[in-house]
Amino acid sequence: MTGGESAALKVENLCKDYKKFKLENVSFVLPKGYIMGFVGRNGAGKSTTLNCIMRSVIPDGGKVTVYGRDMEQNEIAVKNDIAFSAGALQSFRRVRGDEIAEVYGMFYPTFDFDKYESLKKRFSLDGSKRMKEMSAGMRVKFSVALAMSHDARLYIFDEPTSGLDPVSRDEMLDLFAEIVEDGEKSVLFSTHITSDLDKIADYLTVIDNGRIIASGVKDEILDSHALISGGEISEEVEKKAVAYKKTPLNFTALVKRSDLPIAAAETVSRPDIEQLLIYYAKAGGDRI
Repeated sequence: MTGGESAALKVENLCKDYKKFKLENVSFVLPKGYIMGFVGRNGAGKSTTLNCIMRSVIPDGGKVTVYGRDMEQNEIAVKNDIAFSAGALQSFRRVRGDEIAEVYGMFYPTFDFDKYESLKKRFSLDGSKRMKEMSAGMRVKFSVALAMSHDARLYIFDEPTSGLDPVSRDEMLDLFAEIVEDGEKSVLFSTHITSDLDKIADYLTVIDNGRIIASGVKDEILDSHALISGGEISEEVEKKAVAYKKTPLNFTALVKRSDLPIAAAETVSRPDIEQLLIYYAKAGGDRI
């Protein structure tokens, strides 16, 4: 994957240094027409990265390119090309939904109030309600509806399915799939709900302790690993495993397929995203 118009989003060596946390040379590429899941444990740097991309937090270094345009040099124009949602609008608890939409529309020349009304209907939202009168899930849906109501090409959502019941989460994922159908628009969303990524993500970027430990095609990342389990763990498996867990009776270990020992275990399976995260976190955030 290269930059330019082939990429919806290109992040290069993004850095942000806080006293107790450091975002370190974060780099990844999201091609046009795909969905990327951005995943990591709480405090890993997901929200900091997204805020640095949007320049709501100014990074200490690095470069962000959206459809071939430098974010720092073309910030206003590029932001008009992005639909960004960062949670459930906690700061506007006393404001009615439709009032927020009126103000939001002032910042985006392409804001489409007809589309906003359509999304309200689709999400069963009541714009006359104040934010404090909506459930956490309704506030998340309202935030996403606002973000989607202008003519964006890149959609960035921070924990968009947080607080939603399973049916609503599935509806949101279906919406993401619709967004990318034309092959031009792309979606980047962070989440701690790894089952959502299993369902919908084409690409996967994994962050731990402010460092990217994996980024690429989701299935290729998962296929390149194996989860093995058995009775007593061998010395060979201990040496080759990314990380392992063992009890007096059995063990489970994550290994790279290229390091898979022959006849090393009773069971060999493909890990899911959650298992991948757990074992790499246990390994201390080694890069995949």
